[in-house]
Amino acid sequence: MMRHTLSPDQRLKRKKDFDRLRQVGQKLYCKNFLVVLADSETGRSRIGLTVSKKVDKRAVKRNYVKRRVREVFRLHQAQLSKPFDIIVIARQNAQLCDYSEIKRQLIGCLKYHGLLEQ
Repeated sequence: MMRHTLSPDQRLKRKKDFDRLRQVGQKLYCKNFLVVLADSETGRSRIGLTVSKKVDKRAVKRNYVKRRVREVFRLHQAQLSKPFDIIVIARQNAQLCDYSEIKRQLIGCLKYHGLLEQ
C-alpha cells in the first residue's frame, strides 16, 4: 500500500546534505523551479525544498508550494531511473502555479534529461 506522506528518511534536512548537493549536483532549470540532483548516498531517493521569501513573504504561500512539490515527488519517486538526492528551489513566480502546472514542469524537466522512466 502506498504511503500518503514522506517518511523522515526521504527528506533532506541537514545543511551538510544541501551543501554537498549544491557543490556536486547537476542543475536542471524549469520555468519556475531549479532542480539540483546527485546520486543518493543512502540508496534511497530523498528531497529537500527551498522556497525563499522572494517567492512570497507569507509562510502560508511558501508552504503551499512546498506541499505541492513534495506530493509530486511522493507520487513519482518510484519512476526515477535510480535513487537521487534532490533539491527543488522555487523561483519567484512559483506561488502562482497550481498543482498541475508544478507537476508538468517538474516531471517534464526530469523526463527531458532522461532521469524519469516512462
